[in-house]
Amino acid sequence: MSPLFPPSVRLTQPTEALPSKSELLACLPAELTRFDPVKAWGSLALSLGLSVVAYGLGSQIPLTAAAIPLWLLYAVVTGTVAMGCWVLAHECGHGAFHPNPRVETAVGFTLHSLLLVPYFSWQHSHAVHHANCNQLQGGETHVPPRADSPAGRQVAAQHEQLGPLGYGLWALVTHLLVGWPLYLFLGVAGGEHYGETTSHFWPSRHSSGQRPLFPARLHPAIVRSSLGVVAALLALVAAAALSSPARVLAVYGLPYLVVNAWLVAYTWLQHTDLDIPHYDASDWTWAKGALQTVDRPYGPLLNLLHHGIGSTHVCHHINPRIPHYHAWRGNDLLRQRYPGLVRHDSTPIHQALWRVASRCTVVDQAIPGEGYFYGS
Repeated sequence: MSPLFPPSVRLTQPTEALPSKSELLACLPAELTRFDPVKAWGSLALSLGLSVVAYGLGSQIPLTAAAIPLWLLYAVVTGTVAMGCWVLAHECGHGAFHPNPRVETAVGFTLHSLLLVPYFSWQHSHAVHHANCNQLQGGETHVPPRADSPAGRQVAAQHEQLGPLGYGLWALVTHLLVGWPLYLFLGVAGGEHYGETTSHFWPSRHSSGQRPLFPARLHPAIVRSSLGVVAALLALVAAAALSSPARVLAVYGLPYLVVNAWLVAYTWLQHTDLDIPHYDASDWTWAKGALQTVDRPYGPLLNLLHHGIGSTHVCHHINPRIPHYHAWRGNDLLRQRYPGLVRHDSTPIHQALWRVASRCTVVDQAIPGEGYFYGS
């Protein structure tokens, strides 16, 4: 087998009985949800401080063709550092950053608005993702198409036409570069229930699906979220007027693309692989869905900069109110209690990403009740 396609073992049956939601939660003592102000604010100081320094250095790079390699290096480094701010804003959205909700909301709203993410609408859709993890109808983000659906037939035909190599490259480009904006604006890769009118930026009382993702009570919060993004955009326009549009596009725009790529890659790999099932609502339970999350080996540097979001995600899905600095112990406790159920894939990240991009297209159900799997 080609090294581009490392083998994946399909676990159609769990190696031990599935616990209930209460049993899973009981593995994680209440002390794990206690806040440590030094660690919380220290993490914010690390991510925000490194980001400010990196963006400041970018303002000094000349806008010349000869500096293009330097700009590419700047984009990767700064976007990777700034992703830590995204992770902490995500933690605020779960109530896992600070005991004072107002302080927590202010931090999360500010960080996400600076990254052009509508905070309150994202907070709701992300809560839906956690409540319906790996459910085909009610799930959110990276919900795969069924093989017998119109979208599934279209994706399968595209994969057959392009082949694994061509399709994998196409999937990587579309997911990592434009996948996040398409989700925020159009609800692309959202659950089957919500249809196509699931924009995070403006409220809609109509839906092409069975129900709207955002109920009417959340419409004022959606407007506030959009105003936060508008304020950030106006600040960028003001910066462009003081310097130049090219300078702002380079200093802010290039790392912005890298932050989005990291976000999509993390979420994609946390819930997608050949051996990870997705469930119809009739077969799905909360415990089933939460245990389809997979931890991956991102290494000490990325785990430091991104606060372990990709290596402790199983614990995060069992109890998202656990701060990142306690999630490591939470994962250890879950693995000790349920060693056959807590997923960890040691495949190097670049190989896992290629496997997912090139081979995970549409899902089908071979045996009723066992979930829908990607074809191998």
